[in-house]
Amino acid sequence: MTVSYSCFTFHFSLSLISMKTSELNNAKLELIQWISNLQDDKFIQLMNSFRISKSDSDFWNELSDQQKDEIDLGIAQLDNGEGIAIKDFLK
Repeated sequence: MTVSYSCFTFHFSLSLISMKTSELNNAKLELIQWISNLQDDKFIQLMNSFRISKSDSDFWNELSDQQKDEIDLGIAQLDNGEGIAIKDFLK
């Protein structure tokens, strides 16, 4: 799954499903720490929309037109080689 936000694109691998319990718990703790340090209100709102969306519905339908445009822009930037790796972004 690819999620884009302006010039940042995040790639989520289905390999996370096969993580050991301890690896998964560590990943959760790292995400909690990362989220608690976020300062970008728009990104926090986007992440919250993922959280509250129904699992049986497509989150795309819950996004505003502006959010969809930003995702499309991020995908276009990635296609043009303008993306950065998540590990570099998180540094």
